[in-house]
Amino acid sequence: MKRRTMLTICGRSLARAGFAAGLLEGASTARAQEPGGREILERVERLLWGSTVQGEYEMNITTPRWQRTLALRVWIERPRRSFVRILSPAKEAGIGSLRIGSEMWNYLPSVERVIKIPPSMMLQPWMGSDFTNDDLVKESSILDDYTHKIAGTTTVDGQEAYQVDATPKPEAAVVWGRVLYLVRKRDFMPIKEEFFSERGELVRVLSFSDVRSVGGRTLPTRWEMRPVAKTGNLTTVVLKDAVFDRPVDEAIFSQRHLQKP
Repeated sequence: MKRRTMLTICGRSLARAGFAAGLLEGASTARAQEPGGREILERVERLLWGSTVQGEYEMNITTPRWQRTLALRVWIERPRRSFVRILSPAKEAGIGSLRIGSEMWNYLPSVERVIKIPPSMMLQPWMGSDFTNDDLVKESSILDDYTHKIAGTTTVDGQEAYQVDATPKPEAAVVWGRVLYLVRKRDFMPIKEEFFSERGELVRVLSFSDVRSVGGRTLPTRWEMRPVAKTGNLTTVVLKDAVFDRPVDEAIFSQRHLQKP
């Protein structure tokens, strides 16, 4: 009788041990299935840009003294080439920006001149906006020039979100000391990007909203850039229409096309 009782107790102990081991294994598997920081940002980049994008955007620039709206046509073949043309208003219509690799040129139809943009000018405002030349043509790469890690999770509007820290690689020629991404956990939808200086100061915030279907994919179509030190400044980019992942005509990415608005 005692031997049977001991066997029963041992059996129960083994069952509990097996159950606990199963829980630990399940937790370990769940952790293993969590995406890494780079994978999360890869999914964000693919969502926003695809391998190529050909689209129409509207840029609204607001400062305490003036406001204006630009209609843009954009061609991007990531990560190598980009082209942006201003369609309106009439005063700026025809201005173009071309980037191939690390080189960038602007065309000014008013003086019929092509101007090469030196690397030192990549962080200057594009057309008076709160986006830089680098932002517009995606010269630096958040994937190639930075390392990535999940800093934690948070809740935004009741939705759980990843916090992904991107820090520049030692050899990377980038200005930001750190970029913090907030990405919705359930579908990898970008919510916000916060840009910090090398001294750790928050410089600007890019927010994403108005999620809807464009070009066969669901993505945020309103992007708002706010510089922290410039009260009253705001640049909003609205995606009007786009085609993703289709080949772009080689002739688009040429200085010949740049000079033919």
